Amino acid sequence: MSTEAVAGRVPHIGVIGGSGFYRFLDDASVVEADTPYGSPSGPLAVGEVRGVPVAFLPRHGPGHRFPPHRVPSRANLWALRALGVRQVLAPYAVGSLRADLAPGRFVVPDQLIDRTWGREHTYADGSDGVVHVPFADPYCPDGRRAVLAAGSLRGDDVVDGGTLVVVNGPRFSTRAESRWHAASGGDVVGMTAMPEAALARELALCYTGIALVTDFDAGVGEDDFVTQEEVFRVMAANVERVRALLADVVVTLPSAPTCSCAAAVEGQRLPYALP
Repeated sequence: MSTEAVAGRVPHIGVIGGSGFYRFLDDASVVEADTPYGSPSGPLAVGEVRGVPVAFLPRHGPGHRFPPHRVPSRANLWALRALGVRQVLAPYAVGSLRADLAPGRFVVPDQLIDRTWGREHTYADGSDGVVHVPFADPYCPDGRRAVLAAGSLRGDDVVDGGTLVVVNGPRFSTRAESRWHAASGGDVVGMTAMPEAALARELALCYTGIALVTDFDAGVGEDDFVTQEEVFRVMAANVERVRALLADVVVTLPSAPTCSCAAAVEGQRLPYALP
């Protein structure tokens, strides 16, 4: 795979679409990718948003064929970087752990609690060495500012900051687990932000999450419980809002980032060559 496949348009921005969000670009070129970590979730689409080259990849693949714990995150992030992407925007569908965060609201998280297991969490998993990346602040500050600025201009109800609890899935949480997550400081809960965020950091990529609340998690109210049908229904009702917000963010992102994301692996002997 090379950038020649997209007729000279090098997409420095990549979007990973979440549940119910499988298409973003019109008049896009399709790029088939292979990586040392297997194939990504599906072909990459490369096109432009208001003149800005962008790559798009549906996280769960065509037809939502990958459940959260089977998403090939290592291949996805590697393929995007190999294509030229340096800034990743990652929308997710999430459940609310707070009564004041109703379905339809956007949250721009600034923290994560990782409760996943059994997933490939690093590119340095062999005998050639280890990589310890700083991860105190898992999301790109430049990207977060761009999302908040775009949301403010659009008049969207965008919440600045919050902790996203990442559970393994594919089942939803019990009421006791939801209350535990909230007591631990969680604001929203999802299934796909990890290991994506950590892998992006190992590849020195900027990574920004955009969480759309689709439901109240089970422990928020005794009469509430989550169903897949409800999550998909709310996402489908809001997918055009997600697309519109992302389009505004794409043209708001700084072309020369001021963050430290790209320096995350400086000074370390990497057991892999950055693509």
